[in-house]
Amino acid sequence: MDYITTGIQFFHKGGFVMYILLLCSIFVVAIAIERFGYFSKADAGRAFGRNFYNLLTQHKYEEAWNFSKESAGVLPELLAGSMQLAATEDNSLSSYMEVQSGIAISHLRRRLYYLNVIVTMAPLLGLLGTISGMISAFSIFNLESGQATAITGGVGEALIATAFGLCVAILSLVVHSYYTQQIENIVTDMEQCFSLVEGMKTDIAKAGIPNEAGAAV
Repeated sequence: MDYITTGIQFFHKGGFVMYILLLCSIFVVAIAIERFGYFSKADAGRAFGRNFYNLLTQHKYEEAWNFSKESAGVLPELLAGSMQLAATEDNSLSSYMEVQSGIAISHLRRRLYYLNVIVTMAPLLGLLGTISGMISAFSIFNLESGQATAITGGVGEALIATAFGLCVAILSLVVHSYYTQQIENIVTDMEQCFSLVEGMKTDIAKAGIPNEAGAAV
């Protein structure tokens, strides 16, 4: 309980900027939770990309299509549609892949820009709070006794805002980096699988894959 009381006291000593930084930290946590829920459904995992790639290289087109249909995630959904289109010998396969992958990536990157902004803004807000606090601390400079102690204490309190701003920035950077890496993995698998599907579209069309009704396309 003493730690909580001490923390609240330090928070108030940091000045008005602390409230802005607190809102930023809550925003970062909210984005992290929302993105975690989205990625848990959208990311099929690296194992899916490897397995799908292996099935295609072994010319097991129907198994690859069934595998993508039965798997959950953005990439399996796009690959299932791509193979369906490739089996019909449709010339719009490249356009389909480009458009659909662009839409999928934009959904994956949604709200991550705000984290990037907070990474830059939080330390600046902390610095603003520190400068404001130091101005207040040095404004007491006069001939009264104990002025040095008062100034030192004021500067120490002013630095709380900078420390808190750096903590918020670090938290935002960690969350942003984590999900950026997740997106890079998905995009890498997407590019490899799409290139293979496009390169083997003639063979896929000749082999044929079953449609939803069970007949060969």
